[in-house]
Amino acid sequence: MFTKKRILQFCAAALIFLLADFWMYSTLSSNFRGYEEQRNFNEIELFAQTVPEETTNLAYETWIPTVKDIIPGSRALYLTFDELTFDFVPLTGSQTTLALFEANKPNAEFQKALESVYYLEPMRLGSSYKADYSIDPDVHSFEVTDSQVYFVPVIDETGYQVSGAVMILVPTSTATGFNNLLRTLFIVAAVVFLGILLVISFTRDPMTGFMVLGLFAIVLVFIAYPLIEAVRLSFMKDGVFSLQTWKESLSPTYLVALWGSLRLGILTATISTLVGYMFAFLIERTSFKQKKLMTTLATMPVISPPFSLSLSIILLFGNNGLISKQLLHLNTSIYGLGGLTVVQVIGMFPIAFMTISGVLRQIDSTVEDASLDLSATRWQTFKSITLPLSAPGILSAWLLVFTNSLADFANPLLLSGDYRVLSTEAYMLVTGRSNLGAGSALSFILLMPTLTAFLIQRNWVSKKSFVTVTGKPSTNLTELTNKPVRMVLEIGSWAFIGFIGALYLTIVAGCFVVNWGIDYSFTLANWGEALSRGWTSIRDTVTLALIATPIAGLLAMLSAMLIVRKKFPGKRFLEMMIMTPYAIPGTLIGISYVLAFNKQPLLLVGTGAIIVINYIIRELPVGLENGITALHQIDPAIEESAADLGADVPTVFKTIVLPLIRPAFLSSMSYTFVRSMTAVSAIIFLISARWNHLTVLIFNFSENLRFGLASVLSTVLIFIVLSVWALMQIVVRDDKLTQKSISTR
Repeated sequence: MFTKKRILQFCAAALIFLLADFWMYSTLSSNFRGYEEQRNFNEIELFAQTVPEETTNLAYETWIPTVKDIIPGSRALYLTFDELTFDFVPLTGSQTTLALFEANKPNAEFQKALESVYYLEPMRLGSSYKADYSIDPDVHSFEVTDSQVYFVPVIDETGYQVSGAVMILVPTSTATGFNNLLRTLFIVAAVVFLGILLVISFTRDPMTGFMVLGLFAIVLVFIAYPLIEAVRLSFMKDGVFSLQTWKESLSPTYLVALWGSLRLGILTATISTLVGYMFAFLIERTSFKQKKLMTTLATMPVISPPFSLSLSIILLFGNNGLISKQLLHLNTSIYGLGGLTVVQVIGMFPIAFMTISGVLRQIDSTVEDASLDLSATRWQTFKSITLPLSAPGILSAWLLVFTNSLADFANPLLLSGDYRVLSTEAYMLVTGRSNLGAGSALSFILLMPTLTAFLIQRNWVSKKSFVTVTGKPSTNLTELTNKPVRMVLEIGSWAFIGFIGALYLTIVAGCFVVNWGIDYSFTLANWGEALSRGWTSIRDTVTLALIATPIAGLLAMLSAMLIVRKKFPGKRFLEMMIMTPYAIPGTLIGISYVLAFNKQPLLLVGTGAIIVINYIIRELPVGLENGITALHQIDPAIEESAADLGADVPTVFKTIVLPLIRPAFLSSMSYTFVRSMTAVSAIIFLISARWNHLTVLIFNFSENLRFGLASVLSTVLIFIVLSVWALMQIVVRDDKLTQKSISTR
């Protein structure tokens, strides 16, 4: 495709467009600067004509500050003309302007300006000057900035002689801001044009090229750019470049917290994966009867606010817990590594369960049947066939839980006690000390173990084949467990579910008591107050989550198909960047989004769009992992056959890939919806007066010890998520492709 003719055509078209693009930018920029300068000059001349008739100092002191009403951000200094010294002497005005005047008065340009106003000619200096606005007591938005300097004469009552002059500083921030916006827009236009031209000129499949280009654009704008802003802050100290923040972040104090995060993450990921595999195997590969009920109950922890389980644990097993203290009279403490591991396992094992379920459901049971036909035992078949084929799902589940554990801050904030983790340290630096740079540095340190685990997992999976879906899947499944083993799995699963149910019953019970832990009197007042104060938040949360869910699901499956099935430059980088948001604390994501999108051309702060984008980007890694895991088990020959028959990439994706990976697609959408409904860490920085979030309101009630109101809203949230989730399963029904009837031997 890279022929000499194509390269020459590409270079010629690119050169023509770039020249036209630069010409348009320079013309518009020059015209705007000229218009801005002339407008300011006219406004300043009009201001000089409003000089007070009284020539007292008080009159001038009242008049000079009004220049800010005419030109926002400007500062003025009144200079009276001394006929004895034949010179202009500062009388009153801004300290910023006075300092600049005294420092530059001997300059030739200033002397020429003073001479000009003596002859009643206003003048704008050709050079811009840096002015320190911080010495003015009313300045909060900027300190040292470039300013344009104007001198305007003040004429006496005769109309023929100068009585004074006004020196006015006008910050160039307005013109600079417009120029930056204009430059950004034209750079974006050039990049888009060159990208489209590159795809058209040098690819055999332009549609795939455009999809890859679009995915790169999403990743660069909504992942890389905010993270770059966060990195930039971590290398800044008092407005200048410094390594001090990173030196402090790598001190022994924070390295201890990093080790604490790693220990917690490894324990949580390992136990959660084991529990998740137990649930997934029981539901997908045995003749267990209550599959739908168990699936619903097993996913309950991900459809509640992340801190609700911690509150339940504290109320039941804390220092003054209902069970630990009042019923059993124990002196043990739930705070620390043990309590954190319990809460995180309960809250995160559904991630492993849903990931592994999709893999176990896809395994073609004919392979297991062949093993049994060759006289292998059930245990040998499971150990040599089922377990190895489910390895991609096990590794993906472990990685997702591990990264989620590292990034969690809500549970450690409530249960860590003396145990230190890095995510909580970063959160406290950002929210408690307003040290955004240090919080950013600590959060990026968390990326190192996550990316290491990610690369190891990817390298291992890429060297092995796990294909079992070849176009003729079996609809029968021979059960690999005998009755005693299945009973053990059932008892273990029901016991685990029973413990989770006790925690949620605590939340429900809290809806009907005056104040849990203090006054257990029955009341219904919590419902009326909570619903009246939380209705707007409920509406906003549901609306934004429903918008994000299908977008995130389709984007995840499309990304998985491109990464698994297509070859293109930068594929590994793209995959790593998509996975990055899952490892970063949500607080940093929220802060970085505020920093990146509070200015043109992407002014999104305060809108519902930034919340929806955050939902999609934050939960995209889970959908990508599910999609990749499912695609590893589907023979590419199915898609190749459709392509050979003339189907383009969108058609193949819609008619072949999406139906085959529908379990992963449903799992991705479901997970995105519930996580959107229960998000708190990043969302707490992105809400506004117009768009609020239910979990933030619950968190505020919990912080203020209004546990009754928090319990009501948590119960409402769980009911909404369960209802929408059930409706989703009905509307988008799974087909019979991967469903199996169980038979025993």
